[in-house]
Amino acid sequence: MKAILLAAGRGSRMGERTRDLPKCLAPLAGKTLLQWQTEALLQAGFDDIVVARGYKSETVQGRFATLENPRWAETNMVRTLQCAAEHLRSGPCLVSYTDIVYHPDHLRALARCREDLAIAYDARWKELWSARFEDPLSDAETFLQKDGILETIGGKTSDENDIQGQYMGLLLFRPAGWNLAERKLDALGSSADKLDMTSLLRHLLAEGAKIGTVEVSGKWCEADNQDDLALYERKLTGSPQGTWSHDWRWDT
Repeated sequence: MKAILLAAGRGSRMGERTRDLPKCLAPLAGKTLLQWQTEALLQAGFDDIVVARGYKSETVQGRFATLENPRWAETNMVRTLQCAAEHLRSGPCLVSYTDIVYHPDHLRALARCREDLAIAYDARWKELWSARFEDPLSDAETFLQKDGILETIGGKTSDENDIQGQYMGLLLFRPAGWNLAERKLDALGSSADKLDMTSLLRHLLAEGAKIGTVEVSGKWCEADNQDDLALYERKLTGSPQGTWSHDWRWDT
């Protein structure tokens, strides 16, 4: 199984930190976000890694192959994923955002899912969101699944019962699943340029697509901005390894 990392965007919410380097190279706990991701993939047995680059692409180098999204500044993450269409058509691919860090076990769990399209979600989401936001529901989105199949994702709600977990930015596409996504993108035409991944999933759900869900429990983080990075540094400094619910690090 191949791994595709989506690293084309600048990450403007990081402010000055991404003036000269893309968001995936932001430092966290002694490594860049991209280092944490590639090392977790290698630890989980993924040795065929492709990084989709865009902003400051010359700075994104490492133990991986690369491809380019030349339209990174005018398109969204879904178009970056589409730049990897050749890989997605030819075999199963695990797809990852590059503003997240995660434990290798989550990658193994998602890879074991037999659905043609699947996503991972964190059932302990509230512990992370409560640390990041005064009101977790101000940012968290709806997520409902039944028997491992997605029912609802990406809406706003004031009812915590609408949230069984939070989508993490980890996806699995087998060729049949990518075929569904590619057909939808072709139908959307230029309007897909600004489409985010959650919106694509919602489009596919509306058309009856079967999307698998894989539950994980903590051991990951999402870095939207510098405040997130600072929060995680404090959490790791104040807790022995493995005692904070969302410590993603693993014993090597």
